[in-house]
Amino acid sequence: MNLSSEAEQLSKPDRNWPQLSAPNPWEWVNIRHVAGHVVECDGLKAPLGAMCEIETDDPEAPNVSAEVVAFSDQTLKLIPFSDTVGVSRESRIRLVNPRVGLPVGPHLLGRVIDPLGNSLDGKPLTHPRFVANFFGRSIPALNRQPVSKPLDVGVRAINGVLTLAKGQRVGLIAGSGVGKSTLLGMMTRHTVADVVVLALIGERGREAGEFLAESLGPEGLRKAVVILATSDCASVMRRQAAEVAHLVAEYFRDQGKDVLLLCDSLTRIAHAQREIGLATGEPPTNKGYPPSVFSDLPKLIERGGPGDGQGTITSVYTVLSEHEEGMDPIVEVARASLDGQIMLSRELADTGVYPAINLRGSISRLASKVLSAHEVKMATDFRRLWSLYESNRDLIMVGAYEQGTDPELDRAIAIRPMMLEFLRQGATEACSMEQATAAMAQIVARGQHGH
Repeated sequence: MNLSSEAEQLSKPDRNWPQLSAPNPWEWVNIRHVAGHVVECDGLKAPLGAMCEIETDDPEAPNVSAEVVAFSDQTLKLIPFSDTVGVSRESRIRLVNPRVGLPVGPHLLGRVIDPLGNSLDGKPLTHPRFVANFFGRSIPALNRQPVSKPLDVGVRAINGVLTLAKGQRVGLIAGSGVGKSTLLGMMTRHTVADVVVLALIGERGREAGEFLAESLGPEGLRKAVVILATSDCASVMRRQAAEVAHLVAEYFRDQGKDVLLLCDSLTRIAHAQREIGLATGEPPTNKGYPPSVFSDLPKLIERGGPGDGQGTITSVYTVLSEHEEGMDPIVEVARASLDGQIMLSRELADTGVYPAINLRGSISRLASKVLSAHEVKMATDFRRLWSLYESNRDLIMVGAYEQGTDPELDRAIAIRPMMLEFLRQGATEACSMEQATAAMAQIVARGQHGH
């Protein structure tokens, strides 16, 4: 599909999308207090989320942009989007825009931007017709269309056993260094979608550049919008990157497009919100996270899914599992809020199986809505035999299991090598849903005949 030929159609703003007024100059007020990343001032009338500007003493240094994150009595608390070098006791603050937004439109396709809409790829951005609020357009729950079609992500294990639906929200859960970014890159390149929105939040600068050059590539970038906020960015920039990614995805969804939203990672979004919450005086609760984290993450996740028209947003969030099973609060929030999870196994990665998808613990809750009864049964049998082998692995490895004791376990042992080969897939290799289903059917059938 030639997306550029549809630029005029896509440029028409949805009638329900609020347009923001252009920034107007406001009066300056003096800084009252600076502590860490928080700047305070009195006498400035600005709502939460407003964009302000902090004056610097150095005439050659640019003024610092900041966001209003809290207030108390007459005191506003702001967190700057960049370093506060040059800010002094004599510096002043003014309101720039009470409602912050982003220019959205087809001009973003193929571009890499920061959370404020600035170009990061060295090319100028064209001027769009309108600017949309960071919080996008809210869709009532009962107005959303039901999921009805499968999504081909090009990954054999997901297409065959953990089939995703268009409009599904799924978590990619694993520890560090297990291959989340590699799997994300495969899905970015191979997924059959009109538009890909990729949010790289809290990434190392080197890894972000490598991901764009190697995993995404020029062909993948052509239909993608990349929002980048590296680990050295301020907490408000990292949190804003998530809002902007969802805003851009919502825009293209409302144009009737099937959008793949890849957010790496939900954990770093939670870290950014934790920094903001603690800096503004929220009490730490579970694992040091303030209450706002556990209310904001479900709201963010809920912005994906099908719309009230033809378009959909299929959201994939990577989640870094930092603690033992059941002890990580962000993993638990993700599981409770998402439509399924894909677990990556360090053991499989250590044995050279990539992508290291562990079918035990992985689930797609919407697969039964987009597959036939026969396909669902095959996927269920595949997962059941995989889990049966995993639960008896120790007995099998030490030779304590006698063949013939359990016919089902005998089947699982017989087809185990084929299952591992089914999971293995090169990073540049694509596998369609038809190919994945055929390969899975062959393995299950051989297991039934005892071969």
